[in-house]
Amino acid sequence: MSTSATASVSTHILDTSVGRPAEGVAVHLSARSGREADWQRLGGSATDADGRCKDLPALPAATTHVRLDFAVEPYFEKKQADAQQDAPANRDSGAFFPEVAITFAVKPGEHYHVPLLLNPFGYSVYRGS
Repeated sequence: MSTSATASVSTHILDTSVGRPAEGVAVHLSARSGREADWQRLGGSATDADGRCKDLPALPAATTHVRLDFAVEPYFEKKQADAQQDAPANRDSGAFFPEVAITFAVKPGEHYHVPLLLNPFGYSVYRGS
């Protein structure tokens, strides 16, 4: 939850190749206070069955930039392994992007919901509500 002195962040992932939430993707949150400041890794979470991270750490006061790091390669490896059990001839290459890093600017008191739309060969993000 944001206060007048801090911003807050939430995210979710939709696997657009199947039209379903991406469960079990590790997400790490980092923050910094200014363009020249070092990144501070705050912690992380993993997406639930609904593709949401409901327990990302709070941002420190004076945060100006946030980075969400999504470890998508293990998600696609598991998805590929599951598909091969059903159809061994299906041997695509998994994920072209093994990681997705999204960096954005924040202002105190604002909430930022940043969804990731994901498929094995591309991704898109936007500021949601």
